Amino acid sequence: MPGAEQFGAELSDFRKRVEELRTARALPPQERPSLLDAALFELQHVVDVLWPRYEELTAGSSRGSGGGRGDPQEQQLLRALFQRLPIATVLLDRDAVVRRMNFTATQLFHTRAGYATGRPLTAALRRDGQAALRSQVAAVARGEGDRSLTVWLSQPPVHGEVRVTLAALRPPGEPHPAVLATFQPGVAGPSAGEGAAGVRPQESRPDLGEVSRHAELLDLVDDMTAALLRAAPAGGGPEAVLAAASEVLHGRFADWVIADLAPEAGPGNPRRVMALGPREAVGDRTASLAEQDPADCPLVVDALYEGASALRVSPVEAEAFGRDATGAPVLVREEVTSLLCIPLRAGAGPVLGALTLFRTGGRGAFEMAEAGVADRISRHVALAMARTAARAPAPEA
Repeated sequence: MPGAEQFGAELSDFRKRVEELRTARALPPQERPSLLDAALFELQHVVDVLWPRYEELTAGSSRGSGGGRGDPQEQQLLRALFQRLPIATVLLDRDAVVRRMNFTATQLFHTRAGYATGRPLTAALRRDGQAALRSQVAAVARGEGDRSLTVWLSQPPVHGEVRVTLAALRPPGEPHPAVLATFQPGVAGPSAGEGAAGVRPQESRPDLGEVSRHAELLDLVDDMTAALLRAAPAGGGPEAVLAAASEVLHGRFADWVIADLAPEAGPGNPRRVMALGPREAVGDRTASLAEQDPADCPLVVDALYEGASALRVSPVEAEAFGRDATGAPVLVREEVTSLLCIPLRAGAGPVLGALTLFRTGGRGAFEMAEAGVADRISRHVALAMARTAARAPAPEA
């Protein structure tokens, strides 16, 4: 029954967005107005859309949907035009997850199109605009008309304010609509006298905050490389490499660093090597994570067995990292505001382990640029682990 399936999907999306709005209540008061607008919008959506559709379904009405595939040459032409658009343009699904990103958008968000695909675009935005964008994207995907709103990039260019325009789009042969989003960075208007003849407008200056963040990430990569070069020849195997990498990341890049090893050969269970938490964390909280079975953590399982990396900002799924010994979800107990879970793999080789990074409290969420750096670091860690494993002496007969 297509109508019932579509209604169920919309209701599930609505519940996810409400959970996200609930987790955003801890934001400072000056960042709450956009969240309040989003909450009121969701309530109006229930009254105007969900309830009437529920009445239609209970009355026995249903609707069909379908679509055929267009000319392949025409689709190829449209893809080429999409990539060459001079405006940052992103194709999103109803959950604001990136399906396609053009070249101009990769420059705006400081990421690669292949890396951004399959990841939520909200990770590149400041927290006060994430829930608002997700709600507006969902509304456009439901066919409620085009929308426009202002958001702020978490890693801004010269101007952090960006105007987003959303329009519905139904790709050929797909049952569900997509959302086409265009991003136009704010442009400062000329000040008095700048437009006079013979007077050149003032050139934009680089954002010092952005330069500092890039320098910090370069320092992190440099320190990680030095730590891995020291750990690899020192012996101790992959565990020593993971311990060295965790020490570099702990504190300066993440509040929690959790390292897991994949089964060495054949079937078996993964093994937790290290769990480092903030200094204010009570000892039993750190011990609880150190003793947790990685097989009970869905994100770790996906990283180890599927090679899937995860970037979550204000994670909605409370049990994505399992539960502690008392049965409490780890992400809720530690008040995790963003996380990265990265498989450790060197090239096309097997996954050797996984690194999970938590940020908690008022610390800024992981940005796409930081996730890209963590992805590069993971390859370096995997190479060092593979070298130490190859040098390990064979067991005596």
